[in-house]
Amino acid sequence: MGAKGKIALGVVVSVVAIGAVSANAGDDGDSGSGGKGKDSAASAERGSGTESGTKADAGTKRDAKAGKAEKKVAFQGDGDFEVGTDVKPGTYRTTGNTDSLCYWERAKDASGEMDSILANDNVSGTSYVTIPAGDKLFKSSGCKDWEAVDAKATGTPAALVKGDGGMHRVGVDIAPGTYRSTGNTDDLCYWERTKDASHSLESILANNNVSGTAVVTVAAGDAYFKTTGCKDWKKTG
Repeated sequence: MGAKGKIALGVVVSVVAIGAVSANAGDDGDSGSGGKGKDSAASAERGSGTESGTKADAGTKRDAKAGKAEKKVAFQGDGDFEVGTDVKPGTYRTTGNTDSLCYWERAKDASGEMDSILANDNVSGTSYVTIPAGDKLFKSSGCKDWEAVDAKATGTPAALVKGDGGMHRVGVDIAPGTYRSTGNTDDLCYWERTKDASHSLESILANNNVSGTAVVTVAAGDAYFKTTGCKDWKKTG
C-alpha cells in the first residue's frame, strides 16, 4: 500500500495519492485533530477573489429583489480566524470554488511555520472542514464564504457526481453505492473516502489516483467522498 498526503511548500498545498491508503472504518462523526503528513506538493499563488461576506456569526444574506434567504455565512473566505474568538469549533462548508484557488489551513498556533499546520487543502468545488476546539487558528484564502453545517441536516442524495466537485457528504449530497468515472488521463483523477472532515491522515478510509476508468464503492458508513480532477461519476449499483 502507498501513502497519501499533502505538504505545503511556501503557500499552497497540492493533493497527491500514491497507490491507496486504507484504514479500519470508525466513527463517522466530524471530530478529531488533523495530521500534517504529506508526500508531494506545489507552490503557487493564493487566489485573491472571494465572495463578499462578514465575520463570524454575521447572519443571513438576503436577496434584495426576491427577499429570499441565502446561505448563512459563518465567516468569510479570506483571512486568519482565531478559534473560539472569530470562529466557533464545528464543521463548516465552502462551495462554488474553482481552479483549486481556494486554500484553507488548520493550525495549532499563529507562528506561520510548517510545524504549526495540522491539516490543509486546495479546493475546487466544495470542501467540508471540522475545526476542533483544540485548534488555535483557521486560515482561508481565495475561498467562497464558509457556512456552518448542521450535523442533523438532510438532503436529496445525488447519483451523479461532478468529477472535480470536491467533497460530498454521504447520505446528504451523495447516495451510498458504487460509482464509475471513465476517460481519466495522466493519474490526475484523485478520489478519497473518509470517516470525518478533520482531513487528518487517520480519517482516510481509502484513496487512489486513477488513469482510465475508476470504480469505487461509497459505503453508507462513510462520512464523505472527495473527488478532484476526475471525469464525472455515475452511480452503477
